[in-house]
Amino acid sequence: MLRSMITAANTMNQLHQQLDTISHNIANVNTTGYKKRDAVFEELLAQQFTNLPNRDETPRLTPVGLRLGVGAKVASTHMQMKQGSILKTDRSLDLAFTKEGQFFRILVDGAIQYTRDGAFYLSPSANNPDELMLVTADGYAVLDENDEPITVLDGFKDIQVTQNGTMQFIAPNGNMMQTVNIGVSYVTRPQLMQALGDNRFAFSADVNAPNAAINLTNNNRNAISMQQYALEQSNVELATEMSELMITQRSYQLNARAITLSDQMMGLINGIRS
Repeated sequence: MLRSMITAANTMNQLHQQLDTISHNIANVNTTGYKKRDAVFEELLAQQFTNLPNRDETPRLTPVGLRLGVGAKVASTHMQMKQGSILKTDRSLDLAFTKEGQFFRILVDGAIQYTRDGAFYLSPSANNPDELMLVTADGYAVLDENDEPITVLDGFKDIQVTQNGTMQFIAPNGNMMQTVNIGVSYVTRPQLMQALGDNRFAFSADVNAPNAAINLTNNNRNAISMQQYALEQSNVELATEMSELMITQRSYQLNARAITLSDQMMGLINGIRS
């Protein structure tokens, strides 16, 4: 009975982590550019008990004896890169990717990070009062293809962004005032990215970032698929998450019931002994 209680308790602890993952997905159902995460389970170590005295005489295909596990655990949480729906807006600085795996590069405390949230703004530059810097909603600088902050002199009339991520600033007379290529990377190993909160991701120091993320420059910029006056919505499907939530809760209740029954059986055994 003690073994069954330990097995159920181990599984309940891991199911609690899955509940946290599902709750996090539901909480970000309206977060721009959010990518859902799925919990992946694997079996914990199992013990083999030989309970057949003449095991060589027993014809069977499975291993001889009784195999008892000790529960399951969350092996990892995988980020699903499925494309989210596109919401059209009326802001020229709202940009949305229409292909999976592409990220904007931003500068955070001197380090390059990645985001799918394309709700950008123009903020006065600290180095030049007549200059504006393209930043995220949290004030982090958006980088160009050379990993330099995107800046422009004030006084332009309009902003146009092409499909391959070229930002064009139009002067009041209609002439081209400035052109800059937004820094875009294609992430080949999204599971190696660490979620830092606020829709920001980064690779840890032990990950070879050039192999995990490819900067789309020169001819590779033709692979970029970007839409202006739009934002990518979260790829969380609320109906699916609610179904997963109910299934996980039922599994949690089943394991809790197993502990209760094991405790009752131990009480019966102790009563018989006395």
